[in-house]
Amino acid sequence: MKILVVGALLSLHCQFSLAWHASTPARRLQRTCVYNIPPPSEESVAEFTEYSSKLSPPSSFFELQQDSIRATRLALKDGHKLLEIEFPPLPASVLEMDDVSAYDVAEANVNLALEFSKGLLTATKDSDTQLKKIAIMLPDEAELDIIKDKIVTTDPYPGVTISSLRKSDPDDTRIFKPEQLLLSLFGNSPGTVTGVDDADMYICLIASAQELPDIEELHGLDPQKPVVCYNMKLDILRGDLGAPAFPGKDLHDRFLSRIKPVYYLRTRQYSRSTPNPPFMVNYQGCLFRTYPGEYQTLLDTGTGRYRRILGNKIRPSLGTFKEQLTDELKKQGVVQDEGSALEWLRTGYKTTTWWEEDREQASDAWVT
Repeated sequence: MKILVVGALLSLHCQFSLAWHASTPARRLQRTCVYNIPPPSEESVAEFTEYSSKLSPPSSFFELQQDSIRATRLALKDGHKLLEIEFPPLPASVLEMDDVSAYDVAEANVNLALEFSKGLLTATKDSDTQLKKIAIMLPDEAELDIIKDKIVTTDPYPGVTISSLRKSDPDDTRIFKPEQLLLSLFGNSPGTVTGVDDADMYICLIASAQELPDIEELHGLDPQKPVVCYNMKLDILRGDLGAPAFPGKDLHDRFLSRIKPVYYLRTRQYSRSTPNPPFMVNYQGCLFRTYPGEYQTLLDTGTGRYRRILGNKIRPSLGTFKEQLTDELKKQGVVQDEGSALEWLRTGYKTTTWWEEDREQASDAWVT
């Protein structure tokens, strides 16, 4: 079964389903296209930004790759060096399988990153931001060894290499290394952070919150080399900052807040009780952004499509995103307006997490 899963992933024309909720049927997203009319020129910044702000989510992995490659290329052209790409790496029907493990998801992300790298090399050819070599960076050598068992080689394509953030000293033959004992207690991998000298860009993936400082250190080795955080679920990793044995919250202020989401697609599911039948309403939406466009709040209409509710130049917090979906349901009469008192009891006095709040030392790149 796992071989079939990976085999299906390697075909970029496989169906990309965004149906993540068990109570709704599998749904296909269809783009609104006007045939024979090309998109506006990228040189017309205002028109292309408006076009990107109303672009629908992809209906296949092929469309997803094309859109993410274009968004990354445009961000590089504008001089951005710290980028984020986030989307579901497997169709919902596959993720819901009982035998799909974290290693299957990791392997899927590696394969997607390989295809992304090949496409980006082609897209930037003969341009001012031309990339000749891209290094896909795994957290440590142990993760690299696992992937090598699947990929066989660390140089799978011309101009693309697979390496690790931390590398051990080949001249150090000691069996016991006492200096690594303390690092291991706090979840750090052995070795030192080392870059790839001839790489023009790094794509980091499969990293945990404890390994985020390694990515910061990698960026510090050569700040002019772009770094892409690829499907790392930074929203979740930020929530671990400040906990015992994890990096402090200042990591977000000085580094993570500088990472700009250039392609962002995250779905959310919610439930809300009602005093009338059916007494429970399940609804879902999608927060979608492709650079240089706005962040779009999209509501699942239940008919196999998403409808755009609104767009915002500033990324909404998760609480605000939920409110936007709920307000749209109220307009449609699906849920009732219960008054400010009951609404406050539902949401609480605080609808944002600490990293979504305005922080004096943090950059606003992650929300723009």
